[in-house]
Amino acid sequence: MIRSRYRRIVFFFARLILSLVFWDLLLPRLGLRVWSRRTRPERLRRWAIRFRGLAIRMGGVLIKVGQFFSARVDVLPDVVTAELAGLQDEVPPERFEDLRRLAEAELGGPLAQRFAAFDEIPLAAASLGQVHRARLRPEAASGEERHVVVKIQRPKVEQLVITDLAALETVANWIKHYPPVRRRADVPALLAEFARILHGELDYLAEGRNAEAFAENFRDTPAVRVPYVYWPTTTQRVLTLEDVYAIKITDYAGITAAGIDRAEVAERLFQTYLRQIFEQGFFHADPHPGNLFVERVTPSKAGGPSWRLIFVDFGMVGRVAPNLRAGLREMVIGVGTRDAARLVRASQILGILLPSADLERLEQAQGLMFERFWGKSMNELRQIDMDEMREFTHEFRDLMYELPFQVPEDMILLGRTVAILSGMCTGLNAEFNVWTGLAPYAQKLIADETTGAGLDYWLGEATDWLRTLAGLPRQLETVLGRLERGQVQVVMPQVARELAALDRAVRRLLGGLLFAALLFGGTQFYLAGHTLSGELLLSGAGLALVWALFFVSR
Repeated sequence: MIRSRYRRIVFFFARLILSLVFWDLLLPRLGLRVWSRRTRPERLRRWAIRFRGLAIRMGGVLIKVGQFFSARVDVLPDVVTAELAGLQDEVPPERFEDLRRLAEAELGGPLAQRFAAFDEIPLAAASLGQVHRARLRPEAASGEERHVVVKIQRPKVEQLVITDLAALETVANWIKHYPPVRRRADVPALLAEFARILHGELDYLAEGRNAEAFAENFRDTPAVRVPYVYWPTTTQRVLTLEDVYAIKITDYAGITAAGIDRAEVAERLFQTYLRQIFEQGFFHADPHPGNLFVERVTPSKAGGPSWRLIFVDFGMVGRVAPNLRAGLREMVIGVGTRDAARLVRASQILGILLPSADLERLEQAQGLMFERFWGKSMNELRQIDMDEMREFTHEFRDLMYELPFQVPEDMILLGRTVAILSGMCTGLNAEFNVWTGLAPYAQKLIADETTGAGLDYWLGEATDWLRTLAGLPRQLETVLGRLERGQVQVVMPQVARELAALDRAVRRLLGGLLFAALLFGGTQFYLAGHTLSGELLLSGAGLALVWALFFVSR
């Protein structure tokens, strides 16, 4: 492990966490919430600039972290994503002589023996490797010179990854002590899963096999292209692929100039991922802008596509287990058909709800979300009146307070992929509508479910309905009996929460007044020369402040 690198990363995140605690947790408790909110965009922009500079200087895993956040244009402020977007292109290249030595050691001879030409200027520099254009010699490419790209791993990258993961583990151990995080995620387990995925990216033989599996899945889809793998010049640290680089998916001007509809690109990208996740159970898990391209093609006489979506870099792929796929299918059907009950069941199957979650209350909230927000594009959702959002938050304040969700470790890769994909589709088309994209797919899943179902399926459905109907008279009799005996209690958790909040506010105000009085009195005594009395009153002021800030909330 590189100690100096480790310390720099840990120190950066320590300062960031302390800044967030001071501005976003401490100041609002002192009644300075407006000031905190007003200065937040500029503060976040400055931190994004600092992180980008650190990531560019140090490379490694930090680049991947920054690329993830730069693609979250759907949820993160523009000031953050705009500053981090440069990480897609600003990764500093490695010295070619260092890469040459590594590649020739891997291939067992000089590059000139394998390649008719090799461009020393990199086509792209990534966090773990670097890509160069080249031409294969005829004997290495079935008798023809082939234009290829050669991906070479950065020297000593394993040591960088080990150091960065150790630093992130230290930061994760700090974060896991924050109760809202500790309740919802096993941070060490999530980081261990991330480390496993990252180490898998260092094996280029596995990446080549992934590319071939992906190509096989889409062999009958001319609208999707995957590069061919040239195995004679591929090793664990060198990968040779067909050169398929075209218009970068975030080159919006280039896409438009090629006569391709950006909204159509967003839709095809979205539908391609739905197919990968729900039908194939094998998906490209690193959809950042450097790994996706758009290529204009001449339509065939049979009416083929006029452009293709190109996927590259298969070092990070995900596999969806059958039980996870069942839960995801339930979730898509629930969202597509606006079925709140089905959405809650899907959340249970996926394990994203805490055991203590109030399922009935959650179903009410999701039902109301469908009524108010279903069908709106991402751009429309951003423009929702804040009063409407506050009204919704106020109505379900108990749920907002408890946030009964957790992060299962087997969904980390899928969650990351969906998060980046959402941002990319929104960037391509500000009016991108996930609801209209999901609805037809949900109908297709329902049709597949019912078409393939036999007599047992329909008997099961009928049995469930009959069981529900048979239980209604007994439930009604029980409720009426309780009403007659005066045993019915009306539980209003929202009112209880509001009363508790009011009680905390009053006690915090009392603590603030006590702090101010003791501080003023202590200062006066100290200035008057009564040192002991002044110190006692000032100590009391400190205790009153601590009580108002921390113990009142408990």
